Amino acid sequence: MVKDAVNTAKLLFVFAIAMFGFGYALVPLYDVFCEVVGINGKTGQISESTAIAGEIDTNRLVTVEFDTNVNTALPWSFKAEQYKKQVHPGEIAEMMFVAHNTSDRAIVGRAVPSVAPAQASLFFNKTECFCFTEQVLEPGERKEMPVKFVVDAELPDKITMMTLSYTFFEVPEAERVETASKNRIIDNNKS
Repeated sequence: MVKDAVNTAKLLFVFAIAMFGFGYALVPLYDVFCEVVGINGKTGQISESTAIAGEIDTNRLVTVEFDTNVNTALPWSFKAEQYKKQVHPGEIAEMMFVAHNTSDRAIVGRAVPSVAPAQASLFFNKTECFCFTEQVLEPGERKEMPVKFVVDAELPDKITMMTLSYTFFEVPEAERVETASKNRIIDNNKS
């Protein structure tokens, strides 16, 4: 009977480790899946020279709305300079976002973008973005962060409005050490 209990405990332990590993692997697997099937509203990244070389459709305007969110565990405020902007497909546009650390401690955050409707995400490209980059804000610091983007001229005519949404999350503690090390290296190079 004791042997059965020990075997069951071992089996449960292995199962728990396997489930942890599976959960850890879900995020990159989900990203790959979304990229393959073109869902989840993830946007593309292109160079500014590629964007400049594209055609501009001056006969058409698309409204891009900007939605900003902050995870409840992150004591920041975050907003776009404007709620929406009209752009010609193919032209490079820019929007300024402002993040403000309302706490009394330095915090590292990271923004995750998405575009809706999902079909529009295939035609929305950023040439410059703060997303997926760790942003360090000191206590009370306010930081302006630009996003340059291009709505592809191949955007279907039926899509006249899209929403670019960002959600800021606090970067986990383990990753903050890496960011702090990078910042120290940058600071040492300045002197």
